[in-house]
Amino acid sequence: MNLILLGAPGAGKGTQAGLLVEKLGIPTISTGNMLREAIHNGTEIGQLAKRYMDDGCLVPDDVVLSIVGERVQKDDCRKGFILDGFPRTVPQAEGLEKLGIGIDHVVSIEISDDEIVARMTGRRVCLKCGATYHVVANPPKAEGICDSCGDELVIRDDDKAETVRHRIEVYHAQTEELKVFYKNKGKLRLVDGKQSIEDANHAILVAIGAAK
Repeated sequence: MNLILLGAPGAGKGTQAGLLVEKLGIPTISTGNMLREAIHNGTEIGQLAKRYMDDGCLVPDDVVLSIVGERVQKDDCRKGFILDGFPRTVPQAEGLEKLGIGIDHVVSIEISDDEIVARMTGRRVCLKCGATYHVVANPPKAEGICDSCGDELVIRDDDKAETVRHRIEVYHAQTEELKVFYKNKGKLRLVDGKQSIEDANHAILVAIGAAK
């Protein structure tokens, strides 16, 4: 089963991908990891990608698509895979089709922008030991103080409200056309991301016909 997993920052996409890997026995493939692996392995496509990245440029679609094509041919993808973070645009989705990479389901974890802002701006991080907390879901015992090492907790720049809202805007701008593209092909599955992790995971499995 070949899946694409969509979700705005903070929607829980990473958590759900991890659960799906366990339950379906197929790997999650992220473009970032693929690029790093191709560069590390010194493949021809990896060396080409590295030149763009070293110059501070975005890696072109055709190069990323070539890396995706290489990756899905590996043995661990025989039973399928989960694409995380790719495609982001309709031309990239069309590129997958041209490579003959079929997609069975596109799962979009749906959650309101306000809920995402509340989730992400509530996150607190200890810079000393790396522990993470959330003011509502997982608060520290003492406000602003790390349980593990006693250091001060901070809000990362990525978790500040204005940054979060900008990331959400970028996500919507990139993804809405992509969702329409896959909806027209009958492959889009919408799942409520505001429910519990377990319930959301069950809803995904039902949506893709893999619930037991």
